Amino acid sequence: MESSSTNSNVNANRLFYASCFALITTAFSFAIAAGILDQLKTELELSASQAGLITSMWFAGFPIAMVIGGLIYHKVGGKVIMQFAFFAHAIGILLLIFSESYMGLLVANLLIGLGNGCTEAACNPMIADAYKGNRMSTMLNRFHMWFPGGIAVGSLLSGFMTDFGIIGQSQVWLLLIPAVIYAYLFYGQTWPKAKIEEAATISGNLKGMFTPLFLFIAVCMALTAISEFGPNQWVGLILSKSGAEPTLILALTAGLMAIARYFGGNMVAKFDQTGVLLGSAVLATIGIYLFSTQTGAMAYVAAVIFALGIAYFWPNMIGLAATKTPKTGALGMSIIGAIGMFSTSIFQPIIGGWIDADRAAAEAQGLTGDELELVSGQETLGTMVLFPAILIVLFTILYFWLKNKKSEVEVATA
Repeated sequence: MESSSTNSNVNANRLFYASCFALITTAFSFAIAAGILDQLKTELELSASQAGLITSMWFAGFPIAMVIGGLIYHKVGGKVIMQFAFFAHAIGILLLIFSESYMGLLVANLLIGLGNGCTEAACNPMIADAYKGNRMSTMLNRFHMWFPGGIAVGSLLSGFMTDFGIIGQSQVWLLLIPAVIYAYLFYGQTWPKAKIEEAATISGNLKGMFTPLFLFIAVCMALTAISEFGPNQWVGLILSKSGAEPTLILALTAGLMAIARYFGGNMVAKFDQTGVLLGSAVLATIGIYLFSTQTGAMAYVAAVIFALGIAYFWPNMIGLAATKTPKTGALGMSIIGAIGMFSTSIFQPIIGGWIDADRAAAEAQGLTGDELELVSGQETLGTMVLFPAILIVLFTILYFWLKNKKSEVEVATA
């Protein structure tokens, strides 16, 4: 892979590979740490609310670290942020392995979440600064392919370990492997400088953020995040009542997302970021609609369309902020990512309320058992179609808004 670094002393490819292993650590923590929670709940006699609070620490630490990391990125440097990320990951992983208390698990998940957030805060702007033009979009997509890819790999490895009798907290040791690799690859490396001078100052970042375009992108990010993570949280539970295999649905979705993101740069080169995002919103809308109406084998068709729809959302929203509002710098990219995470956490209980209301309505019709769960769940998925449907309108506006507007990065380079 040929580097197009902005600084001759920067080994852009080594930094990129290190970033990928850091994101794999994040994905493994999502797949494995979440997977052992039910067993820990039983062993430690935790209530459902306590188990939910443990999980929420992972999601709370993520956006907090992203925002703080974005604020200090150009002050302390991405290297320092990733050193803290490794510290947080290592201590959090060890606590998760050895802790036998509720408080210990809370702290462990918070630290892992902070490490994950630091990874996004440091690696997104590093990639944006290290590569030029469409190469940047390509590498951002290939970086973010390792979240769904890592979840798929982590889930498979967890399954193999379970088959060999390695269960529970013993599986968490697996998280240390990519963590140690990324620490080694980052060690001693020089990080690239910001492409645009204003991007390296907080005042310049804030000035760039208080613009109609950035605020519009922020609204779109809130909706793309919930369009991706909202259905993913509930679709397995719902489709298990329709004859589909939830684990296979998850693996199919994650695998296709990883493959699609690998080729994301080609899509952006052909259709631009706004064109890709508009097409993604259309596919996501169709995919969720099919989830809400189909059962059995057709659920897998819905999964394919849904995966292709949501695959390009996250990396290209980050890339959109980097290329169309570059003065926002590392802080802008971190704020966009944090908005996505906060949106997910805010909407999840709302979606839960929709499911409760739809279940009550289905019960009033006399439905019971699996039929009750399927009908009420699909009704809720039908409501969730609104998220990507609104995005079709917003991305159409954005497409024509930016159609003839050159990237500020291209102007500055010229």
